[in-house]
Amino acid sequence: MNPLPEDVENALTGSQSSHASLRDVHSINPTQLMARIESYEGREKKGISDVRRTFCLFVTFDLLFVTLLWIIELNVNGGIENTLEKEVVQYDYYSSYFDIFLLAVFRFKVLILAYAVCRLRHWWAIALTTAVTSAFLLAKVILSKLFSQGAFGYVLPIISFILAWIETWFLDFKVLPQEAEEENRLLIVQDASERAALIPGGLSDGQFYSPPESEAGSENEAEEKQDSEKPLLEL
Repeated sequence: MNPLPEDVENALTGSQSSHASLRDVHSINPTQLMARIESYEGREKKGISDVRRTFCLFVTFDLLFVTLLWIIELNVNGGIENTLEKEVVQYDYYSSYFDIFLLAVFRFKVLILAYAVCRLRHWWAIALTTAVTSAFLLAKVILSKLFSQGAFGYVLPIISFILAWIETWFLDFKVLPQEAEEENRLLIVQDASERAALIPGGLSDGQFYSPPESEAGSENEAEEKQDSEKPLLEL
């Protein structure tokens, strides 16, 4: 027999998994359905999921870590006051690290506004921040003179680049898929509860009562007893 095409197999597999999930949900009694719905609604009332909160914490860590590295760089190159005046007041694109710090502030503001305040469920905001970060850092590394200023000329651009792409990976592969999966589960449970409410009288445990099984040798013993009583009756 010819094997089924891959798209047909994928469709069959998806339909089987969806039917299995529906069977699992419908097999739960109404009390468990209501408890599950309340748990999902409790998560919604939090305003933000656990995985999204973790993402926002990582975005905050990105800003604080880059800020810490920049402050260390200010201390190493002659003191905070003198170096701060040189990098901020007398800003020079080719030798200053101040723009890398501002880039971290830009990522923090955009991502927190989009995914914590507005609770966006799309990747366009993280795509914007990652694209701007990557383009700016590549241009700065190529055109500036950071590599001639010691270890921080390597550390700050590389760290900023890596953190921006980790944020992209975490949102695209963890936050958005997990939230979509939880939303689908909530819809399935709500649909099952609505169907259970349409059943007259609901479902009770007595409807699923099954009598205890009889012992294995009880039937055989009854037959032997009847056979032994037959000669007595004939007499």
